[in-house]
Amino acid sequence: MERLAAAKCVIIKVGSSLLVDPQNGQLRLSWMAALATDIADLRARGCQVVLVSSGAVAVGRNQMQIKASGLRLEDAQALAAIGQVRLAGAWANSFAPLGIELGQVLLTLDDTENRRRWLNSSLTLRTLLQMGALPLINENDSVASDEIRYGDNDRLAARMAQMVGADLLVLLSDVDGLYSADPSSDPDAVHMPLIERISPQIEAMASIAVSTTGSGGMTTKLMAARIAATAGCATIIASGTQNAPLDALISETGKCSLFLPDIKPAQARKNWIAGTVQPRGTLEIDTGAAQALAKGASLLAAGLAAVSGTFERGEVVSICRVGGDELARGIVSYSAGELQKIQGLRSEKIPEVLGYEARKAVVHRDNLVLTGRGNYG
Repeated sequence: MERLAAAKCVIIKVGSSLLVDPQNGQLRLSWMAALATDIADLRARGCQVVLVSSGAVAVGRNQMQIKASGLRLEDAQALAAIGQVRLAGAWANSFAPLGIELGQVLLTLDDTENRRRWLNSSLTLRTLLQMGALPLINENDSVASDEIRYGDNDRLAARMAQMVGADLLVLLSDVDGLYSADPSSDPDAVHMPLIERISPQIEAMASIAVSTTGSGGMTTKLMAARIAATAGCATIIASGTQNAPLDALISETGKCSLFLPDIKPAQARKNWIAGTVQPRGTLEIDTGAAQALAKGASLLAAGLAAVSGTFERGEVVSICRVGGDELARGIVSYSAGELQKIQGLRSEKIPEVLGYEARKAVVHRDNLVLTGRGNYG
């Protein structure tokens, strides 16, 4: 699978059905060690990896020897708290011989919807990757207000792809992709190796599979693929039942379904910024800053002449020449109140004014798109 071999940033989601042996409820430690080696090989290729792991409730069940099929929400939350400790420890032990440090981040779907928490989570993940650590993600089931249900981590993994600008999402479970019908009951079911667009027909295939198997797994995987596609991220749905499933994909000995996005991650982000209907504020900049933006630089506080509007960090603002037309739009790294205090200052002076270590760029070039409506000279 060339797409995986060439990826620069990959989100790998592992379902609980792969992690826990259905016969004895124990973690499949040898399988985890093999996947850890797979991930180490990807990292050795220069690829950044984020691991999203389900399984906390299942591990907690086994640890507390609870066999009942039905659980109250509070029971599931408590078991998730117990199981997450053992799950994270098992992953840490799997990666330790490979010299890979893990950084655990527990999130809820709400953390990906609230803009401020989204930004904080995104910054944490990107910093972990920059440090060379492997982010280990799971839904924070012990505090989630909604019912714990299968599939949440598929969508959560897709949100992680959005957060870090990944170019590939790999969903590993006990299915090897999308079929035209349920292959366990229909001998004429056709495997779909490549999906260029999630059409109503494709959604219908997932719906048929769900009604036959009694599981919502494929539907949520298609939802995840759609979320990832909006961020320019491709999605692979593959079976992870065998050891070293990523190596099997790269060597093309494993079967999968590949969902293609319409655009690349960087362009998806730029399109979203440029397409903002109503920027929350305006930054007026001097000639030097305007020329720097035209050359692909970030916007620094030193080039900031005036600030208008009410906005918080992470919102989209319009960037204009003083008294002129719009030059660009971007995601701002400071609130309006903070910028009014530091406009015109050199970067090294900002901590003295704000009282804390500040970000160097007011708008980083990765979060900025030129709109070409004004004079940059």
